[in-house]
Amino acid sequence: MIDRLLLVAVSVLLYAVLVPAARAEWPERPIRWIVPFGPGGANDLIARVAAEAVRKGLGQPIVIENRPGAGAVIGTAAVAKSAGDGYTFLIGGTGVVTNSLLLKNIPYADSELVPVGMIAVAPSIIVVHPGIPASNMREFFAWAKAQGAKGVNWATAGSGSTPHFVAEMIKEATGIPLNIVPYRSGGDSVTAVLSNSVSATSEASIVVLPQVQAGLLKPIATTYGKRISAYPSLPTTAEQGYPTVAIGHWAGLLAPLGTPQPIIDRMNGELQAALKTPEVVGKLSRSGIEPAGGSVADFAAFIVSERKRLGDIAVKAQMAEP
Repeated sequence: MIDRLLLVAVSVLLYAVLVPAARAEWPERPIRWIVPFGPGGANDLIARVAAEAVRKGLGQPIVIENRPGAGAVIGTAAVAKSAGDGYTFLIGGTGVVTNSLLLKNIPYADSELVPVGMIAVAPSIIVVHPGIPASNMREFFAWAKAQGAKGVNWATAGSGSTPHFVAEMIKEATGIPLNIVPYRSGGDSVTAVLSNSVSATSEASIVVLPQVQAGLLKPIATTYGKRISAYPSLPTTAEQGYPTVAIGHWAGLLAPLGTPQPIIDRMNGELQAALKTPEVVGKLSRSGIEPAGGSVADFAAFIVSERKRLGDIAVKAQMAEP
């Protein structure tokens, strides 16, 4: 009897020692960061730049896996339904906040994803065709009002996209009739402005800055909270008197529900360290992207407040699927 009790005690002691030791070895194999968009966009670039730096701190490869489709639902659902073992993460964006507000029957619940940390923001830039006689917000709105009841055509990257929200913010702030013209992607919507098929749009800095700098598009404002480091001459919407026209193409890291908190904290710590390195700052800034960062709690609070803010806009503008 004593021998059996001794054996049990030894087993319990070994479990107590070995299991935490095993957990402390995370990561033991490559980690996946799933990007729910195609290659080449803002979130993809942010993911690749951050992953390379975080990899060095963790000592394991981070594999970027693009799973685009259905307004980011496909990739987001893949992560939400993954095991919370610390080896699968999501590069989330505005869709993480808005999809459940706008879409019916999405195959995951918001609660199945937990925040890890904000990474960066590609500020949104409002651009117009060069032929439009406006170089700032007030001039654009004056010109738009002069178009009368026919309104102004505004391109978006699809229903519920960031440019769609910018259009609804403008309509709410000014009363200008904007005709929403949805395209399949941000690239397509920008092409529509370049060809003068539509008058204006807003898109991520990484998408429009090359055309702006080439004189092919005219920028009138950034909807970001501060001027863009790569284009500091462009005023913000708030500076021009429209503080409620505010949004950015942000990218943050999320994990499946059940991911151990020590793993989330470690990943957040590596992110914060990476975002302070000159290499990461330089690579992002050159593309017009602003490193963000912050704690797990900071990112969680941002998601809650942004869901409330954008949810109110979506309800008022009747943006949800019927």
